[in-house]
Amino acid sequence: MAEREFLGTGMKFPPQIDRATGRFMVSSGEASVRESVYSILMTQQGERWLHPEFGSRIMTYTFMDTSVTRLSMMARELRQTLLDQEPRIAEVEIRIEEKPDRGCLLIHMNYTLAAEDAEGNMVFPFYLYAETEGGINGGRR
Repeated sequence: MAEREFLGTGMKFPPQIDRATGRFMVSSGEASVRESVYSILMTQQGERWLHPEFGSRIMTYTFMDTSVTRLSMMARELRQTLLDQEPRIAEVEIRIEEKPDRGCLLIHMNYTLAAEDAEGNMVFPFYLYAETEGGINGGRR
């Protein structure tokens, strides 16, 4: 029971309203950790002026070349960011899969919950190019 309390309960991210009660929905346990990881990835460092160190620098990799070196740098930085900012996870393994036809990288994250020694995972799509009406780059390659 104490392990479950360690994972905590907090407001659902992204915020949602419970139609029955009119209150903000909450998440707990593994869902809370997964939402926290998503929040870290979606927040650019410096975006929260009261906590400028919160978030990731993932957006600095937009329009990057997808060499093995760059992908390794990105994976290492994301791993360290998650370990530094989410105390409920103990180990993080990141694997990046290229999807050139979609103009994105799929970031596969496997992590271990510190209190339970249980595993969680998440796939985060990171788009290298801005999509337009005709697809990537207006349908041009």
